[in-house]
Amino acid sequence: FLLALLAALVSPGMAGLKVDFALFLEPLGFIKVLEWIFSIFAFATCGGFQGETTLLVSCEGVANKTVTAAFAYPFRLNTVVFGAPDPKLCGGTWTDVHLVGNFSSSAQFFVTLAVLVFLYCIAALVVYIGYKHVYQQNSKFPLTDLAVTVLTAFLWLVSTSAWAKALVDIKMSTGASIIPGIEFCQLPGTTCCFASVTSMRSLNVSVVFGLLNTVLWGGNIWFVYKDTNLRNNQTGFLKVQ
Repeated sequence: FLLALLAALVSPGMAGLKVDFALFLEPLGFIKVLEWIFSIFAFATCGGFQGETTLLVSCEGVANKTVTAAFAYPFRLNTVVFGAPDPKLCGGTWTDVHLVGNFSSSAQFFVTLAVLVFLYCIAALVVYIGYKHVYQQNSKFPLTDLAVTVLTAFLWLVSTSAWAKALVDIKMSTGASIIPGIEFCQLPGTTCCFASVTSMRSLNVSVVFGLLNTVLWGGNIWFVYKDTNLRNNQTGFLKVQ
């Protein structure tokens, strides 16, 4: 899109910056601003998350000893360890325990898409505001914008679905259900109690913004389509009929 714009700008009769903020009052420009803002919230609420899950361990000579596993984006939980501060904990029977699961692919897909959308929206807004005349005179721009819009709407749907499923699994892998899978906690005279896990409200919000982005980009397909020659050709054909 940017390369096509640069090529068009150097062509005779089409170069020149013509700033016009009136497009913000039209659906095409207004929705693009919303897409830009929502993409920021999407990657910020997911990519900025840091949390921890805590257990209370009781065994020989130890009562309610706290062990903690800290995790964060991109959620490679299989690399996160419940490490005991005291290596002699429970008579030396404690061994480091890893969380289960690697959800980095879904998380990184979601965040990467949000960052790319953020950058594309900036480029598109520059074109809409300063080079609308180039956009309207060169049919390739609206068609490219339409193709990107359709593809992005689909990618938002896929990435949000994948991330929502991964989030459910992350909650399972960091919640109370992890205790039965810890061999140490099954030893005689040993008890493990789930203490707490960091609230994942921001991750829930990221899924909501993913859905909102899907709706926004899906709805924007129509407004972008209206500026293409596909729409104009169809209108002309209907008038001939």
